[in-house]
Amino acid sequence: METTVNASAAGTVQIGGDLSVNRLGFGGMRLTGPGVWGPAADPENALAVLRRAVELGVNFIDTAEAYGPKINEEQIEQALYPYRKGLVIATKGGTTRSGPGEWGRDGRPEKLRENLEGSLRRLRLDCIDVWQLHAVDQNVPYAEQVGAAKQFQDEGKIRHIGISNVNLEQLRIAQSVANIVSVQNQYNASNRTSEDVLKACEQDKIVFIPWFPVAAGDIHENDSIAQIAKEKNATPYQIALAWLLKHSPVMLPIPGTSSIAHLEENIAAGAIHLSAENLATIGR
Repeated sequence: METTVNASAAGTVQIGGDLSVNRLGFGGMRLTGPGVWGPAADPENALAVLRRAVELGVNFIDTAEAYGPKINEEQIEQALYPYRKGLVIATKGGTTRSGPGEWGRDGRPEKLRENLEGSLRRLRLDCIDVWQLHAVDQNVPYAEQVGAAKQFQDEGKIRHIGISNVNLEQLRIAQSVANIVSVQNQYNASNRTSEDVLKACEQDKIVFIPWFPVAAGDIHENDSIAQIAKEKNATPYQIALAWLLKHSPVMLPIPGTSSIAHLEENIAAGAIHLSAENLATIGR
C-alpha cells in the first residue's frame, strides 16, 4: 500500500456540528512509557510521530490527563504548539493513576476541575475543543459528573463534551444533562459489544471514537481479515481500519503508534476500498 496517503482520503465527520475533521485521527497514548506510565524511551521520536501525523493530514488528536500521566499532553504542546488552524485536540479527565498499568476513577466535580485546569495549562489552550469524561465513577452520580463538564462548558473552558466507556443507559443520562458530541468506547472488528451504543450515536449524530480500533494489534488473528488483506496487498490492521470507516458514518478511528512507519500505514488505510462482499465476510 502507498504510505503517504493523506488522512483526508478517509473522508470527514462533523463533531458538534461545527468541527470538521478527517475520519482518521491519532491516539497519543502509545507515545508514553510501558503501562502508559512515564516518558517514551525515545522522547524525540514521540515528538516526530506527532509532527508526522499532522503532516499527513491528521487534524484530530486524542489524549488524556492520565496518559503518562500528564506526559502525552506535554508532548503534544512541545511538538505542535502553536497549533495548525483546524487541529482539534481532544483530551479526557476523570481517571487516576498510581503506577504502570494501574487505572482508577475519580469523577468528583472538584477532581474533574483539577484535571481540566491542568490540561488547559499543559496544552496552552484557553478552551479545549472536545473534553471527555474518561470513565464512569460508580461512587458519584453520573449526572453529577456530566453536570460538572456542563459547568466547565458554560464557563467557556471547553467547547464540546464527550464521554467514554459508557453503556446505553449512561449515554442517555449524559444526554439529559448536556449536549454530547462524542462517545469513546472499545470497539473493533473482533469486539462489537458497544454496537447498541454505536447505533444510538448514528441516530443522534454523535461521533463514535473506537479505542483499540485494531484490537491492540491482535486483529491479525482474524482469518477473514487476514485473507482480505492478502487480496488487497494490505496489512490486517489496514483492513480493520478500513472496515471501521465503512461500518458506520459516525466512526472516527484513532489508531495510536510510536512508529512513523506504522503511522503512515494506518493513514493509508483510509484509501482502501472494501467491497460489499468484503464487508459481509468481516461482518460474519
